[in-house]
Amino acid sequence: MKFQVQKSFDDKNAQTGTLYLVATPIGNLNDMTYRAVQTLKECDIIAAEDTRQTRKLLSHFEISPELLFSYHEHNKAASGPELIRYIIEGKNLALVSDAGMPAISDPGSDLVALAIEADIPVVTVPGANAALSALIASGLPTERFTFIGFLPREKKDMQKVLEAVGYSQGTLLFYESPHRVQKTLTVMLEIYGNRNVVLARELTKRHEEYVRGSIQECMDWLEEHPPLGEYCVIVDGMSKEEEETMQNEWWQNLKLGEHVAHYENEGLSRKDAMKKTASDRGLAKRDIYNALLKDEDE
Repeated sequence: MKFQVQKSFDDKNAQTGTLYLVATPIGNLNDMTYRAVQTLKECDIIAAEDTRQTRKLLSHFEISPELLFSYHEHNKAASGPELIRYIIEGKNLALVSDAGMPAISDPGSDLVALAIEADIPVVTVPGANAALSALIASGLPTERFTFIGFLPREKKDMQKVLEAVGYSQGTLLFYESPHRVQKTLTVMLEIYGNRNVVLARELTKRHEEYVRGSIQECMDWLEEHPPLGEYCVIVDGMSKEEEETMQNEWWQNLKLGEHVAHYENEGLSRKDAMKKTASDRGLAKRDIYNALLKDEDE
């Protein structure tokens, strides 16, 4: 990314239009902010992930844009440059997703990158977000968290992502569809063990529901209550004890000499490498020395 300083509301931006990222409700229409409604009314063009869904929202708030443009994962390569051209010509454009913040688990981030490259100001009009709404009501730690969104469809690819993100103490945030949530929990159980998890669905709607418990308990619940609606899956992070155990186990498959050599390759003297190896394994330094001598004699 090139170096750039954006003054969002500087009059100098008048030579081009502005890209507005406008949050829409995740369920309850009353969550639409005054500023979001005003911005959509004032923008010349609205780009939407699903124009049919967005038309309902616009109709409810009596918003009639000059142009409602379709922008989604399958047409972004062609639509993105065209939308940028409109903004360069002076049109103000609002980007919305079907629900929540645009550019989160949708192709909006690609349009933002194109805008920045073209020196177009990008302004956020914040609002509802499903993942954060579920997190703060989950009962799981909120100090640190990682948003993953939707997992890959193939099990082996899903396993790689889960393994990569799961070995930290931060809470994990996922999105999942109703027909895949049970499969996803099964894979999580295999990789993470029976951690605490929260399933949140229909957020802000009449049938809003939180299911809190262990992964196995939530799987049992879904067996008796078939999944309905899109889910936010909030997973407890690795405990401090588990993390310390993982950090201490990296050398388990190394032979004693390989363990010492590892630290020597990091720049430690042989004496310090043996001392560090002894500390890892809970042995006395002389035990390491004697064992290495024995290996050399053999």
